Parts: sequence; C-alpha cells; structure tokens
Amino acid sequence: MTIRDISDILEKWAPLSYAEDFDNVGLLVGNSSTKITNILVAHDALENVVQEAIEKDCNLIVCFHPILFSGLKKITGSNYVERSILKAIKNDIAIYAIHTALDNVSYGVNFGMARAINLINTEILIPKQDYIYKLITYVPHASANTLKTALFKAGAGTIGNYDECSFSTSGEGTFRASKNATPVIGKINVQHQEPETQIHVTFEKHLEQRILKALFANHPYEEVAYEVTALQNAHKNIGMGMIGSLEDPLDQIDFLHLIKNTFQTGGVRHSEILNKPIKKVAVLGGSGAFGISQAIRRGADAYVTADLKYHDYYKAEKRILLADIGHFESERFTKNIIADYLTEKIRNFAVILSEENTNPINYL
Repeated sequence: MTIRDISDILEKWAPLSYAEDFDNVGLLVGNSSTKITNILVAHDALENVVQEAIEKDCNLIVCFHPILFSGLKKITGSNYVERSILKAIKNDIAIYAIHTALDNVSYGVNFGMARAINLINTEILIPKQDYIYKLITYVPHASANTLKTALFKAGAGTIGNYDECSFSTSGEGTFRASKNATPVIGKINVQHQEPETQIHVTFEKHLEQRILKALFANHPYEEVAYEVTALQNAHKNIGMGMIGSLEDPLDQIDFLHLIKNTFQTGGVRHSEILNKPIKKVAVLGGSGAFGISQAIRRGADAYVTADLKYHDYYKAEKRILLADIGHFESERFTKNIIADYLTEKIRNFAVILSEENTNPINYL
C-alpha cells in the first residue's frame, strides 16, 4: 500500500473538507506514491516522535495536530517545528495530519470524550452549516432509475442513517436542437416534447465533483439540465463537540472528580459551583470557548473543554458548570481512535501507537 492508499482510507472517514478554514490538514511531508512499511499514530509529530518512527521502522506518521501550521520561509533547524521536519525528510518519513477534519466527525475526537465518561443519547453539539447541497436534474422516464443508481453510488442521497434517498416527480420537458447539436432524442430545428422525471437528491459539499461526474456520465442527453444549490440545513452528523447525558445525575464536585480522573489531568479549572446535579453534559476537545453559548442553549448542565480564558468563565452566568481539563487531556483518546480505525481497515502491516508523551504542559 502507498501513502495515497492510507490517505484515501483516512479521508473516507474524515474528509479534508470537514476541516476548519484555518487548519492545515492532509499530507504535510512526503510523497503520496511512497510504499508503506509501518504506521506510527501520534498526537503530535515532534522530533522525539520522528525518532520513535525511525526506531520502529515506520515511514508514515499519522498525527492529530499538524506540525506545519503556518508557512515556513526557511528550514534551518532553529526551532522545534523545523527540527521535526528536517529529521522526517532526512529519514524519508512522511507526516499526515488529520486535526479538525476529525474534530467534525461523529466518530472522532468528541466521541472519544463522550465515550470516556459514558455519555448516552449523544448528538453533535454544533452541527456544521453550509455543507449540504442539493442537485435537481431532468431525465427521460426510461433513464431515471439508472441515473439515480449512479448518483447514489457516487454518494448522493445519504441522510443520517438512511441512504438512496431521493424525490422524483413527472413533467414534460421541451427543447429544440440547433444545427450544431447531436440530439439523442428529437430532430434538428424542431421543438421536441419529452416526458421527463425531475430528480432531487442531497449530498455533502465535498462530493460535488463526484456527483456531477456521475450525472454527466449517466445522463442520456447531450446537454444536461441541472441545478446545484447550497442548503441552509445544518448537517446533524458533522460538526464540533458532542452533547449527551449521564446514566445517573452526579453532584457537581463528584462530576469534577470524574473528569479529572478520566482525563488524567493535573487539575480542572472550573466556574462557580452551583449546587445543582449534572445530568446533561457537552464536550468539545481542544480550544472550545466558542461553544459555551451553544452548550447553554442546548441545556447542558456542564461543558467540558479546554483553553478557557479568564473572561470566558463569566459566560457561565450561573447557568452551567464550565470545566477546563487541559488541551492535551481533552484530546488524549484521539490517537487511540485513529489507531483503532486504521487497524480495522488494514491488516498487511503494523499500526503502532506512539508511546511518546507530547503534552507540553506540566503540573506541580
């Protein structure tokens, strides 16, 4: 298998288009045609992780955080980023980062957090907007089923736990072919009336080119009439954070002890204790201050995240318990999820979980 094969496997799970605009995901170092020896899965592709890959005969590191986040004008080894990149290049080790593409997946970072504290009835906390598109096209009745099948195969018509979803209605299409046309149906310079099926299907934005390719390849007309529109519907299965419920309510202090022990953090910074039970819990791995208002709006009793600033705690407004467990700690189960996924998908070489601790924050 090549790096491109591994990238394809990862991107079926977490398409790069799911990533936030500010992010830098995908293959950051290396050549996609390189054949794989073994894969090392890590949280961060630091210099010590690259050394671990060398020692364990891994020529691909799949990491959560991108080691290359902003542009480099030189690579001289003057800082930790440059040293990691130089070491990887010198030893023919590729680096692939998944980051916020995985943050937005329902079985990703936030799933790991929710599972760790046994949340049930989980949903995406902040569903992704502007990601559902709709295709409308018109086809002769006899070709409608063939075209729908092709569109479904390309990924159209999937809604939550259902696939092959579409809506069709019958009507009459008219057209007149010019002298330069090669009509499949009708005659040159004569208006033609054709009983047609109007087909509606929705699809995720990143599939647009694949959907249109299937449309053009399987539509009988020389000129295909179609419309693609962006919908305002939120995508309930893609987005940041998760929200769910504990099986049994917990006292706030007991809840704070639970997350401290579960996420193995040196301390939990939290907002005011309100002396009310915790039942509904929202989680968001990494820097999650932007999700406070949505957690309150969704009725969460507690919001577990990281990197909250001083003034963020005022936003609790005595309505929610805010808990900052640390950036690394909130994402600590992520590399296990990545390794489990790759191990399930590939069997012909090793997927190795990094043993290096890349958390830059220490506690007294």
